[in-house]
Amino acid sequence: MNSPPAPHSVDALLFDLGRVVLDISFDQVMTCWAGHAGCAPADLAGRFVVDDSFKHHETGRIDDAAFFASLRRSLGIGITDAQFLEGWNAIFTGEMPGIAQLLAGAAKRLPLYAFSNTNPAHVTHFSQAYAEVLSHFREIFLSSSIGLRKPDAEAYDHVIKAIGVPASRILFFDDSAANIEGARARGLSAIHVTSTDDVARALTALGI
Repeated sequence: MNSPPAPHSVDALLFDLGRVVLDISFDQVMTCWAGHAGCAPADLAGRFVVDDSFKHHETGRIDDAAFFASLRRSLGIGITDAQFLEGWNAIFTGEMPGIAQLLAGAAKRLPLYAFSNTNPAHVTHFSQAYAEVLSHFREIFLSSSIGLRKPDAEAYDHVIKAIGVPASRILFFDDSAANIEGARARGLSAIHVTSTDDVARALTALGI
């Protein structure tokens, strides 16, 4: 349940990237990999799990090659690193509808930050492909750079300290219920995003 923020209650806005700013589709990843491997996308999707290797990739503990090697084993396919990378970056399908205009307007009133659980391969890709919409953010906190990922408490504490305003004065937008719960536990105000309309409503409530 989202409670609308009160006017003048926020000093900074913090946004997740995936499914908040940038739209993503794991189906496209599986379709690409399956095409290279000569199998059904559903077979790969059934074997794909968020395991330790996935989390270590997102916290910078292993590189792309090590992650792809792990996927080669867990998915049971023998495609190349280049083919894995192609599919991995196919996850990005464009900007979330209407978000660019909302960010541009909000940035005129408040500092904007982003906080994403992500990995070096995706960072390289989206930093170039979506440079314009990402330019609205004063700073982007990346799990693979800071070595911490949502919803761990230490991750939020790191970002709150870096932004430099009280947690209660930061409004956080994320599409994951677990990440929202983790953020609220560390004192952040938070909006669970199911569509860009949730962002728009919160900004309107703030008078933006």
